[in-house]
Amino acid sequence: MITEGPVCFVSRSRSFQETILGRRTTSPLVRYQLFSFESLDSSGKALCLGETAVFQHQVNQLLTNLRKNGIKVTAVHNHWLFEEPRLIYVHWESIDNPIAFAKKVKRSIAFIG
Repeated sequence: MITEGPVCFVSRSRSFQETILGRRTTSPLVRYQLFSFESLDSSGKALCLGETAVFQHQVNQLLTNLRKNGIKVTAVHNHWLFEEPRLIYVHWESIDNPIAFAKKVKRSIAFIG
């Protein structure tokens, strides 16, 4: 999904098997990656935000990758109880050219598929 307006919002659903309370879920509330890019300033930069769900064993690598690309990690937390396998949600932000930001994020998340 891509929205129109002063904020470009992109949503991507990840493909993995997940259960909550023993029931399989394909809800986009569970399996998403979210990215937004706001209006450009006079230097061609925008507020760029991102969030994704990852498995616990992927958290440290994602944090390292984002930071190596100059992106600030702002939150690391869970959303659900009784889910299997355990998911952790990571949020990040940057003031950057949106295309440059998208490329940095792509490199950072490439290992998670």
